[in-house]
Amino acid sequence: MADLSTQSCEICTAKAQPLGNAELAKYLQQIIGWQVIPGSGGTKALQQLVKTFSFDNYPQAVAFTNRIADLAEAEDHHPALLTEWGKVTVIWWTHAVGGLHRNDFICAAKTDLLG
Repeated sequence: MADLSTQSCEICTAKAQPLGNAELAKYLQQIIGWQVIPGSGGTKALQQLVKTFSFDNYPQAVAFTNRIADLAEAEDHHPALLTEWGKVTVIWWTHAVGGLHRNDFICAAKTDLLG
């Protein structure tokens, strides 16, 4: 199985579906520390992928947030980001499928490389 961090996001078509439980389990094994949670924050997502990264101060957290923004633009896939003093919470999900898609796991793996 190819490393998720070396893959690129694909455009989701109208036929795209959220991942099933077996696929979720397979992809979760490849990304350490990420959790699947129920959709929140007024989204229509059934599930989201979340991880909080810790830093020594606010400028480091902001710099990490900016690196994620660059990744999101490059992949044309955009997470929810909460930047606070010493931490950044990243939430990936795919609006088009109302839940989790392989793209979310690709971006999570790439996010880990930025941390």
